[in-house]
Amino acid sequence: MLRGLSVTIGLAAALGLAACSPAAPPGGGAAAARSASPGHSPGAAAGSAGKSRKGASPAAGRPAASVTISAVGDTMLGNTPDLPPDPAGYFDAVKPILDHGAKIVFGNLEGTLTTAATSKCGPHSHPGMDCFAFRDPPDYADYLKDAGFTILNDANNHSFDYGPAGQAQTVQAIHAAGLAQTGLPGEVTVVRAHGIKVAFVAFAPYSYDASLLDLPAARALIKQAGQRASVVVVYMHAGAEGPDADQVTGQEEYFLGEDRGNAEAFAHMAINSGASLVIASGPHVLRGMQFYKGHLIAYSLGDFASYGDFATNGDLDMGVILHVRLSATGRFERARIYPVQFTGQGQPEPGGGAVAFIAQLSAQDFGARAARISAAGAIHAP
Repeated sequence: MLRGLSVTIGLAAALGLAACSPAAPPGGGAAAARSASPGHSPGAAAGSAGKSRKGASPAAGRPAASVTISAVGDTMLGNTPDLPPDPAGYFDAVKPILDHGAKIVFGNLEGTLTTAATSKCGPHSHPGMDCFAFRDPPDYADYLKDAGFTILNDANNHSFDYGPAGQAQTVQAIHAAGLAQTGLPGEVTVVRAHGIKVAFVAFAPYSYDASLLDLPAARALIKQAGQRASVVVVYMHAGAEGPDADQVTGQEEYFLGEDRGNAEAFAHMAINSGASLVIASGPHVLRGMQFYKGHLIAYSLGDFASYGDFATNGDLDMGVILHVRLSATGRFERARIYPVQFTGQGQPEPGGGAVAFIAQLSAQDFGARAARISAAGAIHAP
């Protein structure tokens, strides 16, 4: 939410990483993944396993047995002209966790990367009291890449803040930085990690995104993703928002009169349709985690970065970096959350009480289906 006011925003991130041990991970570089346009074959991620080289052992060319997906919540590096003085170093404190051992790092871009001047709020540079439009310079995609991200999501309520021109320039900027992108209507994005194909599909309750309110279309898109990859990650920008929206209701949720979907019903539908993992953000506060048919659902990863755009008071001062390891067929193997807290300007740094907060919410909301979360952040199926 915005400082002093509630708004919707969202983000998520995915990576292929070696382990989710309780110890804090050292730094590690993330190779960029390339996006696949709807209906087209994807390119392989840089550094992923390919065909066996001449003279290499037969095992050298085989796909890895597993892939680790890392995800974060809503992310925006300020709002033009209010931008961080050192955007290149903005993620330095959390980068060693974000991209540790990863080939794919997924995040929700809660806004646009555009030079467009006219927003949904009119030709204004700053948000109004009842209308908020977010944009960063297009070259800020390079800072996100340098932080470790390899794929960014546009399925949220701010991807169209500057209309079709702003959305198109955002997608262009993401691709120009060598990053993959997903979340538009009908879009399935496939990347590779250690030779394993991972398909991303992302949804939000808006017509300019892949809509989570159109359940038949969403179901069909998830099934299409399953035909193109052995691992399917579904992101949803769902639910009410603000400090009082930290619990999953199991019912249709609304914010300012707007239908934000039934997060639990949508997540279950996604897994029934072939999703290996469901991740979410949008409420701007952390929510609990649940296992459904052996698959993990993270109902809100909260915020991740904002430089003053999102409120950081109370429970809104916490976020997480989620690492999930899946088998090559999408079976859950293990996971961990790393807590993140925010400085006064919304800059992320390790620490805070997010692990205990999510553990408590999980138990309250899901009972026997709740994720079991240790004090160190390790996530286990019930």
